[in-house]
Amino acid sequence: MLYATAGLLDVLVEFATDREPQEANVPLAATPAGELTGTDDRLADIGPDTSVLTHFYLPDAGGAVSSVFGVDLGTPSGGAQARFVSHPTGPLAVTKEDDLAGAVLVAVPPWDAEKIRAFDRRGTGVELVGLDAEPPVESIE
Repeated sequence: MLYATAGLLDVLVEFATDREPQEANVPLAATPAGELTGTDDRLADIGPDTSVLTHFYLPDAGGAVSSVFGVDLGTPSGGAQARFVSHPTGPLAVTKEDDLAGAVLVAVPPWDAEKIRAFDRRGTGVELVGLDAEPPVESIE
């Protein structure tokens, strides 16, 4: 089972809509469930150390440096635990052309957060649960 905040799923669908007819390809990061706030009763059931996908990284961030030096500045040094890809012409599955991660979320038109599907790195379907929760507010001092 894979968990993600409902807010993240909504943003990913908006991103896929904006990118169409091109594919979206976005690294995702997780936050431990114990650090989330929200009214979703399922938060108490999944345990505080369970990873919940909460953030995405803009795919074009650091593009100039990556092009010149081969360094990916768009993803933090801790890496991304998952990836979101959209397939504007299908299929609703992981393809050989997709960048892989520990988990891959895939969306196809019509764009709807409820229709995003999750897969492991082998392309096997995994249950995706959207949680009504928010990650902690981060600030730079």
